Amino acid sequence: MKKIIKTSNAPAPIGPYNQAILSGNMLYISGQIAINPKTNELVTRTIIDETKQVMENLNAILKEAGMDFENVIKTSIFISDMNNFTQINEVYGQYFDQETAPARETVEVANLPKFVNVEISAIAVK
Repeated sequence: MKKIIKTSNAPAPIGPYNQAILSGNMLYISGQIAINPKTNELVTRTIIDETKQVMENLNAILKEAGMDFENVIKTSIFISDMNNFTQINEVYGQYFDQETAPARETVEVANLPKFVNVEISAIAVK
């Protein structure tokens, strides 16, 4: 059985998908981009600001599901320019304990929704 996870503290979906799905003890979070849920505007001043907004959107969804970043077991990071990797990784690393950080991949792609620079999805377990 699946449960839809939805919070106003993260951006509303812009297509036929949900912010996250809880199935049993597994949470599957859709890719998050740097939309500020309060203003519905993109946060793209700097790659650091953009990545922080993405991580905060993930955090809001995790909280809605009764979880936090310690529950995350896998992330996928999609970036439009691998030259931004160091700064994205620096911000990303602030949200995880290095000893218990999740598995992940980071992939450079040609384009992302709304032509953002970074999108991150996650899988978590209770």
